Amino acid sequence: MSMQRFLQLRLLTLTLTLAPRRFCTQSSAFRSLQDYSGNDPVALVATRLCNCDTVRELDRVYARVLRTHFLISNPAPFNWNNIIRSYTRLEASRNALRVHVFMLRNGVLPDCYTLPIVLKAVCQVFYVKLGKQLHSLGIKIGLQCNEYCETGFICLYFKAGEFGCARLVFDENPDPKLGSWNAVIGGFSQAGLARDAIRVFIDMRRRGFAPDGVTMVSLTSACGNIGDLNLALQLHSKCVFHARDAERTDVLMLNSLIDMYGKCGRMDLAYKVFATMEERNVSSWTSMIVGYGMHGHVKEALECFWRMREAGVRPNYVTFVGVLSACVHGGAVQEGRFYFDMMKNVYGITPQLQHYGCMVDLLGRAGLLEDARRMVEEMPMKPNSVVWGCLMGACEKYGNVDMAEWVAKHLQELEPWNDGVYVVLSNIYANRGLWKEVERIRSVMKEGRLAKVPAYSLTTNSN
Repeated sequence: MSMQRFLQLRLLTLTLTLAPRRFCTQSSAFRSLQDYSGNDPVALVATRLCNCDTVRELDRVYARVLRTHFLISNPAPFNWNNIIRSYTRLEASRNALRVHVFMLRNGVLPDCYTLPIVLKAVCQVFYVKLGKQLHSLGIKIGLQCNEYCETGFICLYFKAGEFGCARLVFDENPDPKLGSWNAVIGGFSQAGLARDAIRVFIDMRRRGFAPDGVTMVSLTSACGNIGDLNLALQLHSKCVFHARDAERTDVLMLNSLIDMYGKCGRMDLAYKVFATMEERNVSSWTSMIVGYGMHGHVKEALECFWRMREAGVRPNYVTFVGVLSACVHGGAVQEGRFYFDMMKNVYGITPQLQHYGCMVDLLGRAGLLEDARRMVEEMPMKPNSVVWGCLMGACEKYGNVDMAEWVAKHLQELEPWNDGVYVVLSNIYANRGLWKEVERIRSVMKEGRLAKVPAYSLTTNSN
C-alpha cells in the first residue's frame, strides 16, 4: 500500500473531527479593530504577536484578537499562522495545536506555511497521531510535495522512529528539493545511522545536488560518529568550502568540523579549524574542551576553558560536562570540585545527572569513596546505572566490601535482569578472600538462573 493510500484512510478521522464550524457573529457584539487603531491592523497584530516574550503575554494578545473578531474580518491563513508560530516559538505547543484546530473548524484551510509550523509543534509534544492526520490533510489539499511541508513530514516520521515511512514520503516525490534531502540525511544522522546518511548524501551528489551548510553539518556529525578520518578529510576538502557562503563564516558548520575531528581523535586538525574562525560562540569553545577531555588532554582542555572565559563567552552546562570529564581523566580532584562549585555559584547552572556522574567518577577513582557516596545521596535526581557503575568500579578497585554491597542493592533494584553486578561483587569478595560470600553469590545467580547478557557489561572503572 502506498503512503498516499495509507494516509487517505486516515483522512476520514480528520474530516469528522475537525468539521468546519464558523464563528457566530452577532452584529451587536461585533466590533471592528477599534482596539487596534492604525492604518494597517494586520501588520499591527503581527507585530504585537512577534513581540510577545511570554505565553501569558501572548494569551492576552490572542484573547483581544478573538474579542475584536479580527480573524473573521481577516481570515487569511497568514493571520492564523502568526498566532500558531508565536505559540510554537514560545514552546507552548498545545496552545499552537488548539489554534490550528480552531482554524480548521472555521473553514480556513492551511497553506504551505501553516503545515510546517504545526508539524514543528507536533514534534515538540510528540503527538505523532495528529501529525499523520496533518499528512492526510496535506495530501488532500495538494501540499504533500511542497518542499517545506515534505521536509516537515520527513522530520516527523524520523522523530517517531518510523524510518520506512520517512523514506517513503521522500521516495514518492519525483522531484525532491534540497531541503528534503537534508531532512533525510539529518534524520539518519541524528538516529545514529551514520552510514545510511552517507549513502543518501552520495545519491544526492549523483543526482546533481550541491550540498549547503545544513547538509554538511548533518554529514560531518555522521562522519564523526563512525570515526572515519579519511571520509572526514574528503568532506572538509571537497565539499565543506563549496557549501560555505563566501561572504560570511558559517559558525555552525565550522563547529561541526571541530566536533568531527575531535571524535576522530585528531585534535590538531580540530584546533586548525578553531584557529581560523573569525567568530567563536559557546559551541566552538565547548567542542574543543570536550574533544581535549575525551582524549585525555587535560591541560589543554582546562586552558581552553580559561581562554573561553577571558574571551567573555559564557559557558553552558555542556561546557562543564567537558571540563569535569577532563578532570576525571586527569585525576584532578581539587580542580573538579572547584569547577563544580563554579558552575553552581558563579554561573548559576543547576547540575544535571551528567555533572553528578562526573563527580562521583572523579571521587571514586581517587579513592574518596565516602565523598562519592555523599555526592550520590545528595543528588536531587535518582542515579542511573552509569553513576552506580562508576561507584561500583571504585569499590572493586579499593576493595570496599560494605559500600559495594550497598551499591549492589541499588543496582539490583534498578536492573534486576543484569548479572554484571553479581559478577563484580563476587570479584570483590574473592579479592578479599571471602570465599563463602563468593559461593553465596554464585548460588544466587544459579538459583535465579541469571545468564550473562551477550555484549553487555556493567559500567565500572578498571583503572
